[in-house]
Amino acid sequence: MENLAILIPCYNEEKTIEKVVNDCKSATRNIKNTTIYVYDNNSTDRTVELAKKAGAVVRYQYKQGKGNVIRKMFHEIEAKCYIMIDGDDTYPTEDIPKMAEYILKQDYDMVVGDRLSSSYFDENKRPFHGIGNKLVRGSINFFFKTDIRDIMTGYRAFSYNFVKTYPVLSHGFEIETEMSIFATVNNLSVKNHVIEYRDRPEGSNSKLNTFSDGFKVLRLIFTLYRNYKPLNFYGALALLLIILAIGFFIPNVWIPYEATGKVLNMPTLVVCGFCFIAGIISFYSGLMLDSTQRKERREYEFRLQEAEWNKKDIVEK
Repeated sequence: MENLAILIPCYNEEKTIEKVVNDCKSATRNIKNTTIYVYDNNSTDRTVELAKKAGAVVRYQYKQGKGNVIRKMFHEIEAKCYIMIDGDDTYPTEDIPKMAEYILKQDYDMVVGDRLSSSYFDENKRPFHGIGNKLVRGSINFFFKTDIRDIMTGYRAFSYNFVKTYPVLSHGFEIETEMSIFATVNNLSVKNHVIEYRDRPEGSNSKLNTFSDGFKVLRLIFTLYRNYKPLNFYGALALLLIILAIGFFIPNVWIPYEATGKVLNMPTLVVCGFCFIAGIISFYSGLMLDSTQRKERREYEFRLQEAEWNKKDIVEK
């Protein structure tokens, strides 16, 4: 088992990949048993050639999407610590030893390279990216009661246990958001590490689409909140339905009935009845799904123990 595996997902990064690999080699020269992996995702330029020239181990994922690349990385590589860094030369490789130390010596499960607390808003020239990052960070920290300061950063460190128990479900750039929520919900130890961000060099283009990928991230937050916090989600829906039912029932059905002794708005009464019943069903659905979610969290604790045993077996061999 390697001490440190540096994972670089790549798609058409010929402008920067050679420099990134060389910088990673320089930053980890004092860390024994380190391997730099470049996973190519159907690049059509010289990314693979230049990565090999710089000394990286090049592997391939032909299914397009960053999430698919990370899934393959996590499945194939065995290491005590993993550093994930983009191949676009926007992250400082000199922070790798410190981030690895948090994993190897302080037993953190994930270290987040926090761009938003330093130079991101000065360096990033792409419109709306800063607003989108703030929106995503605020949404997750509000709904999931956490304090991760940069949700969508591509610079992270992971423990063996995290990598081998994390189910990668996202296919594209929303993978970082999924990682952050997964760590929070499962009570894993997360460390924010402030890094200096620099914008892409001239001639290097971002693969992230501000609006389409941003919409995917927001949709993912909604989906994961529903899945991980079902009692809150369906309880709020139930409350809304019951309030609507009562709000329409009292002025349109109850008050006229008290005055005339007759139900003057039968359709309103029927709709209010259905809304009230739907509210009750929603609340009990939340209760049942919450019980299921608690069971899944207990099972995840057993998977963590199993991963720890597997790690010890590999190290002993």
